[in-house]
Amino acid sequence: MSADFLKRNEGMDEVILDPDMPIIDTHHHLFIRPGLRYLLDDYLADTAAGHRVVGTVYVETQAMARRDGPAMLRPLGEIEYALGVGAMCRSGTYGATRVAEGIIGYSDMRAGDAIAEFLDAASAIAGDRFRGIRQIAMAHSDPRALQMLAHRPPADLLTHPGFLAAFRHLGLRGLVFEAAILHEQLPEVTALAAAHPDTTIVVNHLGLAFAMGANAAERTDIFHTWRSNLAAASRQPNLVCKIGGLGTLYWGFGFDRRADPVSSVELAEVWKPYVESAIELFGAERCMTASNFPNDGRSCGFVPLWNALKRIAQGCSRDERLALFHGTAARVYRLDLAALVGAGQAAA
Repeated sequence: MSADFLKRNEGMDEVILDPDMPIIDTHHHLFIRPGLRYLLDDYLADTAAGHRVVGTVYVETQAMARRDGPAMLRPLGEIEYALGVGAMCRSGTYGATRVAEGIIGYSDMRAGDAIAEFLDAASAIAGDRFRGIRQIAMAHSDPRALQMLAHRPPADLLTHPGFLAAFRHLGLRGLVFEAAILHEQLPEVTALAAAHPDTTIVVNHLGLAFAMGANAAERTDIFHTWRSNLAAASRQPNLVCKIGGLGTLYWGFGFDRRADPVSSVELAEVWKPYVESAIELFGAERCMTASNFPNDGRSCGFVPLWNALKRIAQGCSRDERLALFHGTAARVYRLDLAALVGAGQAAA
């Protein structure tokens, strides 16, 4: 069962906005941890509430690793697990949502050239589902910034000599790197993108403007710093912005502390300046939306989350909305959108 602190079941009675819009959820997790279980049945229960999630990208959490074998290859266990989940969903037995059509795995990017063995093994296992690597690179002087992570990231990962060597192997194989950082690290990601223009880098969670415990004045300063850093990042054409993670505690919005249910109207009002900034700076063709469940379930339910993103996108053109909710994702992760939409229609 899922942990009591999650609000993921709240707001299920909200009317689904734009219910026919196909959604590719570009960032979610499946795992078992002490006090929290979130597996395929949990995710499908959330998607069954009404939003038309036709496919997903599974993103690593260093879960389901192999228990033996070379340490470098043990994270292949998570890719094997995600592949199995994807095969279950492709069977059609589990409904219209094809989970894990794309898989982002974990490997220690400090390994340098040795990562080639892992990448080739992952591709051999998962074939056209394996799309890239994420290794969390968050760094901050405030200890609260890292205390929520199940696995503490290594210091100075993005500038580690081994990382730079490993990163080149991603580009050689057409794989993406998922950059999970905080807003003050955006310049590092921008420099990385400039130095490797042929490798796609996906900025997770809009670059997470860290504002836990900030007062109103501090929050304003953080917003301006975040937006300035994001603007510089957006000038690198190989950077893509993932709109999600707004329900995590890093932003300091406080919805996790609310005793009463949080509506999509409230979420949209608070999230709008951040989401609109990303769309304005990157363009919808380089932005894609994500649930980041179950993590964002600390702040809101699955239905209000997607309704909030749809509310914010109402000011966009239809082509922009199509890009935000599935077009960009299909291009970046090389997913067959027609097959996903067709599978959903057949299941319905």
